[in-house]
Amino acid sequence: MGFKAGVVTFPGSNCDRDMAVAIETVSGQPAVRIWHGDADLPEGLDFIALPGGFSYGDYLRSGAMAARSPVLRAVVNAAERGVPVLGVCNGFQVLTESGLLPGALMRNAGQTFVCRTVDLEVANTSSPFTRGFEQGQVLRIPVAHHDGNYFADDATLDTLEGESRVAFRYGEDVNGSQRGIAGVLSANGRVLGMMPHPERAIEPASHPTLGGSDGRALFENVISSLVAA
Repeated sequence: MGFKAGVVTFPGSNCDRDMAVAIETVSGQPAVRIWHGDADLPEGLDFIALPGGFSYGDYLRSGAMAARSPVLRAVVNAAERGVPVLGVCNGFQVLTESGLLPGALMRNAGQTFVCRTVDLEVANTSSPFTRGFEQGQVLRIPVAHHDGNYFADDATLDTLEGESRVAFRYGEDVNGSQRGIAGVLSANGRVLGMMPHPERAIEPASHPTLGGSDGRALFENVISSLVAA
C-alpha cells in the first residue's frame, strides 16, 4: 500500500519541515506540502499533519486565525470522512480553535516558555496513533511551548475520561494542564492533538542532536493502522 501524507504550512509555522522529514523518514514516502491558503487538499491523502510554530504570530489567541484559513475547511471535511489528522503544539491549538477537538490551550501556569524532554504516559491504546503502545507506557518526548496549559470544563473532562479520549498525560506538571492532559482524541479517535513533539524524537538515542526515538512509533502506528484497514 502507498502512503500519502500532507503537512499544512501556515504563516509562522516553524516545525513544518521537521514534520515532513519525520514522515518521510518513517514511511519512506515524501510528505506533500500544503499551503494554508489552498481551498482544497491534494487528492488521495491518507494522513494530515498540522505542525508546531506560531501561526499568524499567535495574534488573538494561539491557533485562532489559522483555524479560519481556507485549508482548514478542507481539513475538517477530511477528518469527518475519517482521515487521520495529527496536530502538534500549535497544530493542537488550531484543532481546538477549529472545533475538531474540545477544550483550549492557555498560557503555561508558570508563565514561561517550557523547552525540554518530558515523560509522557500513554493513556489510550485503541486509536490509530496509539494502538502500538501499551497502557501506561512512558515515552520520552520533547516539549516546546508557552501556551500548552490544557483547559476544559469539568463535564468535558469527564466525557474525555469516560470515552477514553485522553491519549497522553504528562508524567509531571509541565504547564498546569488539567488532569495532566498532554494529548486529546476526537470522538472517532482519528484526530489527535498533542503538545509534545513526536516528530523531534524519531532518531536513535545515540543521535548527537535529537537523541531519542520514542516518537517514531506514533507515526508507525498510523501507517500500520491504514495498512490493516
